Amino acid sequence: MNSRWPILVVDDEAACESLATWLSRDGYEVDTASSGEQALEKSQQREYAIYFVDLEMAEAGDGVETLTRIRRQWPEAVVVIVTAQSTVDRAITALQQGAWAYLVKPCSPQEPGLLVNRIVRMKSLEHENSLLRKKLTGQYMVGDIITRNPRMCDLLAQCRELAVLDTPILIRGDRGAGKKMVARAIHHAGHRASKPMRQVCCTGLTAAELFGCEKGACSGASRQKLGQLEMADGGTILLGEVGGLSPHLQLEVLRFLRAGLFYRVGGLQEVRVDVRVIAATRADLPQAVAGGEFDGELCNRLNALAIDIPPLRERREDIPLLAGHFLEQSAKDKREISEGAWKLLMAYNWPGNVGELENAVACALAISPSQVLGEDAFSFLVLHELAARTRPAPPMTLEAMEKVLIVETLRRTIGNVKESASQLGIDRSTLYEKIKRYEIPR
Repeated sequence: MNSRWPILVVDDEAACESLATWLSRDGYEVDTASSGEQALEKSQQREYAIYFVDLEMAEAGDGVETLTRIRRQWPEAVVVIVTAQSTVDRAITALQQGAWAYLVKPCSPQEPGLLVNRIVRMKSLEHENSLLRKKLTGQYMVGDIITRNPRMCDLLAQCRELAVLDTPILIRGDRGAGKKMVARAIHHAGHRASKPMRQVCCTGLTAAELFGCEKGACSGASRQKLGQLEMADGGTILLGEVGGLSPHLQLEVLRFLRAGLFYRVGGLQEVRVDVRVIAATRADLPQAVAGGEFDGELCNRLNALAIDIPPLRERREDIPLLAGHFLEQSAKDKREISEGAWKLLMAYNWPGNVGELENAVACALAISPSQVLGEDAFSFLVLHELAARTRPAPPMTLEAMEKVLIVETLRRTIGNVKESASQLGIDRSTLYEKIKRYEIPR
């Protein structure tokens, strides 16, 4: 069953069942609706990739109106107009209003399946090209952020509005919530998209890294070195974990926000750059100000425009969307997640948020050779204290636990066997033997 391309057939005649039956026989998941209103209600409960909409529905009005409403609500969906020979002219009008194709009835049982195959090939190619462009450019637009959560949808609308401004923005959210991706989306949605975007982690950040240094002013500086701020000229700089800035750098960043000027380390000449500042934090900056750990004026300037990203546990409806996306991105072949595993993923509280979910899918793919990832493939999640408190742990053998531990360690060290062996407290040769025995991909 091809569950990646669910289809909704919208028709108030018996032909609806025939069309649905033919497509089901071709391996597609097909639902039916007898009116435009019912179609829109069903689309709220499930996201369909392809709609077949009859042009003439007696009780529901014009199929073109249904097409328009579907396209407005689900712009990525493909709509095929089903029409009788006498209304082909109106079907052509529907094409001009966003329909992908039209199907003239009566038709042969093979014709709808061939049309869907053509749509799937075309959309798959478009998707692959889109992914390739993003990998090459590192660009993520606001619309590329995957969500159906109302709070996140409001956040994305806020991002679009803020993208056209040059005012500093503070993005607040837990670890792994997607602060960097939101920052990149804001940058690429604004007028600075063609200019560079640089990002630094403020914890342990030095003045030379941020502002650059003159020749001989820093250790090993045999020539003048530009800092991240200067390299971002015309574009955007993301100050990650801005609460980790040292007191000295807090004052220097504040000076830059006031005047757009700074000095390189060891320099006597002011440097002016045009850079939009986006800061990200999981810390409570006002609380840090109250504790004397963060400058109050800098906090006020950054906090003037703030975005709060809700944790994944507060938008659980996004878990299937995100997990499916990560599975599609990471799997070399067609893989699915079992119903039991879906329940496990939905019950887990995801303290590491979207980042942890992405890692969990990658880890499950490495652990399980099965086409369908079951509960055992995600059993490592029960090792986390929070998950253990919310549900009983599925049974695991000692070997399965050892495999999970090795996979997790290799993931943390980005496949470095020497470092992984050191963390596990075993010899490299022993780790190589276990990798081979458990068939763990590197």
